[in-house]
Amino acid sequence: MLQPHSLLWHYLWLGPHLLQVGLAVLLWQRKLHRAFPIFFAYLVFEAAEEFTLYSMDIAPSVTAKAWWVAFCVGLLLEGGLKLGAVGELFAHLLRGRPAIARLTSEVIAAVGAALILFAVAAAAYAPVDQQQPVWTYRGYVLLQSFYIVEGGLALFLFLFVAYSKLSWDRKDFGIALGFGILFCQHVATWSITASKTLPVNHYPYFDFFNMATYHICVVIWCYYLLIPPKKPVTSAVALPENNLAAWNRELERLIQQ
Repeated sequence: MLQPHSLLWHYLWLGPHLLQVGLAVLLWQRKLHRAFPIFFAYLVFEAAEEFTLYSMDIAPSVTAKAWWVAFCVGLLLEGGLKLGAVGELFAHLLRGRPAIARLTSEVIAAVGAALILFAVAAAAYAPVDQQQPVWTYRGYVLLQSFYIVEGGLALFLFLFVAYSKLSWDRKDFGIALGFGILFCQHVATWSITASKTLPVNHYPYFDFFNMATYHICVVIWCYYLLIPPKKPVTSAVALPENNLAAWNRELERLIQQ
């Protein structure tokens, strides 16, 4: 069962992305794509990318090099959308604090662009493993670099919310939770794959693990984005002002000077 091109393998590759297409359609129908435009674009692109890679994988005329080149190109675009989606969550959390939100978005955009270039350079100039095809090895290193960057950004997001004592919106939390699980699990598996800690014959098991984890993340997104909470929490007591409110006022004052 845990073999490439088995029935489970086909399902785990296609199933999450079919569910992802359904989620994108429902987000469009409910007009939630307006609140999460970058995350919506990620859902559509990721599904299209995986359907294309799946078709290339089962087509006998497509070479391994062509598949890995397409994979790496798609990974660059996908990585940019993921970083943009995390930045979108920051913007939602800082809504009502425009000065800090603007500064944070600019920093994330600059840092994200620099880290993407760093990941590409790491993959391009990493020592080539002679036991693996060049493009396969480059793809492994690129994946490892991207998920280290994305995992660190997701961790910072959760620590930022905890330190600043911000409250999560249900939908924002669901997206962040799915990405956090995805990034942390993938950085572990792709680091092992890129470093060759285990024999090559164990790699298919990582593929199943990665695809199953992504399936879980899509289910998490569906649950938090589509199913309303049972009992909305309301409070008659005014919430205490956190540090961000004071920082936002001071930043606006400095900008206006």
